[in-house]
Amino acid sequence: MRNPFERWLPLWRDPATWRADLMAGLTGAVVVLPQGMAFATLAGVPAQYGLYAAMLPCIVAALAGSSRLMVTGPANAISLTTMALIAPLAEVGSDRYIHLVLTLSFLVGTMQILLGAARAGMLVDRVPHSVVVGFTTGAAVLIVNSQIGHLLGIELPRGNTVWTNVGNAMSQIGQSHVAAVIAAVVTVAVAIAWRPYNRRIPAMLVSLLAGTLAATLVAWVAPSLPKLATVSAVPSALPTLSMPDLSIETVRSLFGATLVMTLLALTEAVAIAKAVALRHNDVLDGNREFLGQGLANLTGSFFSAMPCSGSFNRSGVNVQAGARTPMAAASAAVFLGVILLFVAPWAELLPLAVIAGLLLVVASGLIDRREIVRVWREEPAERLPLAVTLVCTVTLSLEWAILLGVVSAVIVRRRFPRLPQ
Repeated sequence: MRNPFERWLPLWRDPATWRADLMAGLTGAVVVLPQGMAFATLAGVPAQYGLYAAMLPCIVAALAGSSRLMVTGPANAISLTTMALIAPLAEVGSDRYIHLVLTLSFLVGTMQILLGAARAGMLVDRVPHSVVVGFTTGAAVLIVNSQIGHLLGIELPRGNTVWTNVGNAMSQIGQSHVAAVIAAVVTVAVAIAWRPYNRRIPAMLVSLLAGTLAATLVAWVAPSLPKLATVSAVPSALPTLSMPDLSIETVRSLFGATLVMTLLALTEAVAIAKAVALRHNDVLDGNREFLGQGLANLTGSFFSAMPCSGSFNRSGVNVQAGARTPMAAASAAVFLGVILLFVAPWAELLPLAVIAGLLLVVASGLIDRREIVRVWREEPAERLPLAVTLVCTVTLSLEWAILLGVVSAVIVRRRFPRLPQ
């Protein structure tokens, strides 16, 4: 496998690369604060375990993997799947449950390393471009769907389908929190308006500060309004050492969960890495990426980190903030540690509506409208795979979306071999 440092390390000779990566890292660290805690809650573990997954695993994956701009850490689908797989084996939140989650991180990491060593990464090149386009577009819809409640400042049940969630939001539209809507709108507007100056100061960071300021001003002008929901208290602690339970009984009980989680984690990470590589004319080594993801999860299991994978949200923020090399993701992990150690109390001033507005911009950036139109007009054989992947990403699980997208591409190519591709 080619050393990934050979490709991007020379870029650091340019001081502008340092500035771009560090600023992107700072933005990513701020964004992952509420995300890490939320995803940990979804996984059934204490909030700090989600933040730990955004530290050392993020650094290891960035430096050992192949993707130049993808960010590894806690992810929505991974969190939900963790809960679904481990809850039948132990009481959620108990010590036994947490030990099983950490052991799952170790076993998934080991499996990913073995697949990378077996050169299974070549499968990445067999995923059709139309499937990647459909997957990223569907993921954008899921991101928006997950933030509707925060955008409107209302409580919505988690785990519902997109249609159910939208329906619930429409039924409560009259209860929307004015401050939340204003903060989200200001965040989006500033992020768009600041794009021409993105290279100097990331638009994502400026918009985050602007949205927070707007929410503060609304609270000052209209003190009678209900208090806007903000980020929960952040534990001021760095990752603590942990030890997976590798007893035969535990490993046997987690065998099925390991296979499912490995499939999901690699499917999500590789899809994100390939999508980012295509958008930025980068080269992706699937075997190296498998190895990077495996080392990230393996390392995380010894530092109290829940299972992790590539993150659509944070990768999008990383790109939008102007990142140029993997050091942006690595610096985000370092900045996160600094934030937790010294300025954790200030995190409680960050409204969730601002984070939602930020992710709305990220989701918009994931939808490549020109490429969708081009594929639809110029590649008839790719229409069905694109549509199937998009619909399945929104309605089914992510791994099934990729699988069914690939299967539909194979069927179309064999059934209609003369169609332009």
